[in-house]
Amino acid sequence: MTLPSGKSIFYVVASLAGLFASQSVFAALPEPWQIGMQPAAGSIAEKATSLHNLLLVIITAISVFVLALLVYVCLRFRAKSNPVASKTSHNVVIEVLWTVVPVLILVVIAVPSFRLLYYLDQTKDTDMVIKVTGNQWYWNYEYPDEQISFDSYMIDEADLTEDQIRLLSVDNEMIVPAGSRIKLLITGNDVMHSFFVPSLAVQTYSIAGRINEAWIDVPEEPKAYYGQCNQICGVNHAYMPIVVRALPQDEYDAWLASAKQEFAL
Repeated sequence: MTLPSGKSIFYVVASLAGLFASQSVFAALPEPWQIGMQPAAGSIAEKATSLHNLLLVIITAISVFVLALLVYVCLRFRAKSNPVASKTSHNVVIEVLWTVVPVLILVVIAVPSFRLLYYLDQTKDTDMVIKVTGNQWYWNYEYPDEQISFDSYMIDEADLTEDQIRLLSVDNEMIVPAGSRIKLLITGNDVMHSFFVPSLAVQTYSIAGRINEAWIDVPEEPKAYYGQCNQICGVNHAYMPIVVRALPQDEYDAWLASAKQEFAL
């Protein structure tokens, strides 16, 4: 048995790295055994990820502090070390600390939280509008300015091609130009659904008789962003995937010209 040379191993590793890198460039989707969030795409997702990381640090610090305090109390004030129990009933310093410190922590959390909430409300400065309608069990996308509308169904497993993803690929994707800022008008026709694309940090309820506004800004690189309905909506709830595909402007224009013939209102 001959062992591969160092150069051969290098090429194998490089090829695998290139394969995974190419997949990450062209799609944002959940990975097997994934623990963290999907890579952030767009300013909203970046701000939400930053807030998440801050909260993770704060939560970890609080948990470690409480654990250390419990261990200290268990050892310092155990019955063997204190045969006569303390009768202390009041400590001004401790009471001030356990009131002021949590308030300061909440203020630290509140500032970036409100900043993100107000940022999410900036729906007026957008390049285009897409109306998203949730149905049992598919999505409808309407481009009111372009006068087109089409339904988006999950592709059945038996009909999948090699480049399509089980339970996530659809027949008609929501196509947007790369580097654009899109306002979403989200509504429903029956029960409650939820339009959820993790990598774009958008999750908005689809409710019949009501229009909820949201917006996304899609990065410059051409890419597909995968999501699903995130609200239990019936027996086929698990079969309502979402695909937002960003195309270069020239490819988007070509798709739009074709869509106006196929999906004209």
